[in-house]
Amino acid sequence: MRKVLSTSASNEVDLRLRKFSYSWKAFTGDFFGGLIAALIALPYGLAMATLMGLPPILGIFTSLLTCPITFLLGRNPVLIGGTATVTVPFIAKAVSDYGLAGAAKISLIASIFMMIFSVLRWGRYILQVPHSVVSGFSCGIGAMMVVAQLKTIFGLAIPGSATQLSTLSQFWLVIEKLDGFKWPPFVLGVTVIAVAFFVANRSKMMPAPLIGVVASIGIGYALNLHEKIVGRLPLEMPPLASFLWTPADLDKLLLPGLGLAFVTSVNLLITSRVVDHFRGWHKPMKPSDADGELGAYGIANVCAGMFGAPISVGIPARSLAIVRCGGTTRMSNLIHGLILLATLYMGSEYVSKIPIAALAGVTAYVGICLLEWSTWKRLPKMRRIDAVAFLVTCLSVLVVNAVIAVGLGCSLYGFRWLYLRYFLAPPQTVQKPA
Repeated sequence: MRKVLSTSASNEVDLRLRKFSYSWKAFTGDFFGGLIAALIALPYGLAMATLMGLPPILGIFTSLLTCPITFLLGRNPVLIGGTATVTVPFIAKAVSDYGLAGAAKISLIASIFMMIFSVLRWGRYILQVPHSVVSGFSCGIGAMMVVAQLKTIFGLAIPGSATQLSTLSQFWLVIEKLDGFKWPPFVLGVTVIAVAFFVANRSKMMPAPLIGVVASIGIGYALNLHEKIVGRLPLEMPPLASFLWTPADLDKLLLPGLGLAFVTSVNLLITSRVVDHFRGWHKPMKPSDADGELGAYGIANVCAGMFGAPISVGIPARSLAIVRCGGTTRMSNLIHGLILLATLYMGSEYVSKIPIAALAGVTAYVGICLLEWSTWKRLPKMRRIDAVAFLVTCLSVLVVNAVIAVGLGCSLYGFRWLYLRYFLAPPQTVQKPA
């Protein structure tokens, strides 16, 4: 009897070890995915913080400060957080009104609201977003990422404030400025895209974007192309934000903080669904996972807000880069943060030599991968309501913004339900008593 129990217990331990084993193949995917995500985070974080009126280094410290918490508490293992364009209007206004302390105040208020959303279990309602709306959101975000990088790849002189315009407006601005087209950044950016697609078609497990960056740097040296590079990064640790709360602050920042929390929550969970879709995880997210994700990012953003760093949102470019490189576990998130930290303190000399156009090519490559090519092919065969919702959501992301786009896409299903319920319902016949 003891022998049987011992054997069964041993088998159970073996099963657990197999379940939680971490292979060299998984580590390779996580490492290269985390590396590419960190490379994308560097220029993007610096640019977003600058747009908000904050010290550029704070855009990177958003990822560094929130990464350990999302690694431990986050529900989606390959969802990477960081500074995003969707938060720029809220934080930039707070910084304009209150200085550097404004970013800390509004980020802390939004973080508390996110934790309240988690406790009230409101995250699960975002799971009801139809798949066609999620696909339209993904396609729109992909197009947004490509358009945002055109000015860098084409070498156009467009002010950074243009990123606050709609994607469609940014595109027309690029068209108007095409007379300033430059060949060197175009060659570097297109090299990354072409090499990344070539490598990805040969093997899904190879770090295609990273190989594209290396090829771009090699071509730059071979052709003697002197283009703008990332440059040396500042290494100073930001101090804790110092500020005082007043009743006037809460009166003016409470509603903007609520809006920032809502925008962040919607983008976070929709991005998580998009990432699951592209990594082949077709099982629906559990309601508790959606609520837990909001709670995890709420806690993480409290840490960022204490230093005055911008609030962290799920970033499609970094998350999809991990997926494309073969990353599968939450170790990719931790590696992404560790590489960022190592880069700031030890490897900034090497990263400083990467051309900005090459990193723009990486972002554009990930954006092209997000364009939902299979959905466009199936569009004529889809239900009319699904096809219309997909197109409306996709176009609205480009014309308005991502949150309104999701609302418009979902509202089509609401209007359809009302129409079927109250206008096409069969008339009820009243039976006369015998």
